[in-house]
Amino acid sequence: MEQLLEFLDQIDKELLLFLHRQSTPFLDIAMVAITEKYSWIPLYLILIVVLIRQFGWQAIYSIVAVILLVIVSDQLTSSFMKPFFGRFRPCHDPEIGHLIRIIRRCGGEFGFVSSHAANSFSVSTFYILLFYKTHRYVWWLLIWPLLFSYSRIYLGVHYPLDVLGGALVGIALGWLVYGITKSLSQKIPFAFKPDQGH
Repeated sequence: MEQLLEFLDQIDKELLLFLHRQSTPFLDIAMVAITEKYSWIPLYLILIVVLIRQFGWQAIYSIVAVILLVIVSDQLTSSFMKPFFGRFRPCHDPEIGHLIRIIRRCGGEFGFVSSHAANSFSVSTFYILLFYKTHRYVWWLLIWPLLFSYSRIYLGVHYPLDVLGGALVGIALGWLVYGITKSLSQKIPFAFKPDQGH
């Protein structure tokens, strides 16, 4: 098992360095913009508008669910998983840190798993489950977490496995919160029905 983990770690580092080297001045600017949460405010507003148009005033239930989802996702990854696993970010890693171009600030010491990936994949999973039957274009929403997550690798602040781990955590949480929301909506008469989005 230890040899397998060492092998995966080595592959992860080599892949990170390969992707990190695929840099251009334009991509440097683009990835810094993409990695900023505030750059996605127009998307967040569109998602809220879609919920309101679909559910009316009852959209408040799904909006609260999304807010709680992001809080849980962020705290689970940042406050528990990163300190628990204690895996250095590439830009802090003594082994390869000197090979990383610091295009933007490095961030905290540990990086497994990526909170950016977990948060964005959790919200996109929730929305896709909510709307995939009636809004066929909802699958395009996956572009957001994919770009958001890749920017973290490009900037050298996360390994690919950090991002993959964050994505899996986010998908699981999005699925869980959607299931809880759907279950509660069947028990609370005045709550919105997730199936209305299908």
